[in-house]
Amino acid sequence: MLNVKPFYWLLLMGVSFIAQAQRRPSNIISPEVLSDNSVIFRLKAPNAKSVQVAGTWSRGYKPDEMMKKDSIFEVKVGPLPSDMYEYDIVVDGIPMLDPLNTMVTRDGAWIQNRLMVPGAMADIIDVKEVPHGDLKSVWYDSPAIGTQQRRMFVYTPPGYAQSSQKYPVLYLLHGGGGDEEVWLSRGRANYIIDNLIATGKAKPMIVVITNGNTQTPAAPLDRPAAMQNKIPAGIGSMASGGFEKSLVNDVIPYIEKNYRVIANADHRAITGFSMGGFQTQNITNNNPTLFKYIGVMSMGLFSTFRNDGSYSKEAHIKQLKELQKNNPKVYWIAMGKDDFLYKSVTELRKLYDEIGFKYTYRENEGNHDWNAWRLYLSEYAPLLFK
Repeated sequence: MLNVKPFYWLLLMGVSFIAQAQRRPSNIISPEVLSDNSVIFRLKAPNAKSVQVAGTWSRGYKPDEMMKKDSIFEVKVGPLPSDMYEYDIVVDGIPMLDPLNTMVTRDGAWIQNRLMVPGAMADIIDVKEVPHGDLKSVWYDSPAIGTQQRRMFVYTPPGYAQSSQKYPVLYLLHGGGGDEEVWLSRGRANYIIDNLIATGKAKPMIVVITNGNTQTPAAPLDRPAAMQNKIPAGIGSMASGGFEKSLVNDVIPYIEKNYRVIANADHRAITGFSMGGFQTQNITNNNPTLFKYIGVMSMGLFSTFRNDGSYSKEAHIKQLKELQKNNPKVYWIAMGKDDFLYKSVTELRKLYDEIGFKYTYRENEGNHDWNAWRLYLSEYAPLLFK
């Protein structure tokens, strides 16, 4: 991926260019999705020497050169498979938002334009005319981490408020650099679950979307000055186990006290990608009777088990044996062939095969990106609570 400037810089650039765009001819469209799912990008930049578009449709985020005609730069890409893509316009080497596209998404410090290409995948991730669940921002106490309160999002399925029914729960974790908003902004999780429930492909469920960064109580990922000294030393790193303890000791009890849930392992699921996949492994390895449905996305790194942080294969196998005794109904691993963590999942599967640990493996032509993670959620959710 390009070395894009921090999102606030991009916003300033975008505001400036959008202000200019308001004075441009109304017949300039970008992006324009054609009937064959090709997409044309345009930018009016009379003084620019070089303009490119860099999007997630390209392996390695390789930019496409835009050709200049008069004062308009233009390029056609595709046809593209149906999906949602993120992209930047790069003017003389400087990334910026597309001033003619008001659709943006955020992933931590990254803000980029959004492009929806119609078809089968868009039917799963786009807003459709179906019953919608409710989404609520929830603050909860988190003594396991040592902060006063933290924020998560809770999705309740259509009809929840009008019924007395109890529901199963999916705990949905994000990757490094993200926060509790990213599965909504870029992951489209609530729309995915809406559409799967509406088509009968997934059971109605509550979805809990957490903030996996222990050093920040909520999005965006900047910590108020008053919080600076309120997190115990060492609890903030991905390998510290701080978030894992909080999910088990703070989040799950809060959800089961405040929502109508079926509070047993048969009706609990957990999944996450990258850092969230690592946290999913840690949580389920250390709490083998807590979840019957486990999904590990784009992650194969092994946990640490000794106090000095070193890895113990024997301890890992012992944990897996205990998890195996609980007989998970689904243990699902997903990985893209071009993912930089591909070797790690190969090693993880080798260990699982060695001890006879049962799992389902899903491999796709993809990378360590949101095109993969949205796909994975759309395939994992229908497996749950059967």
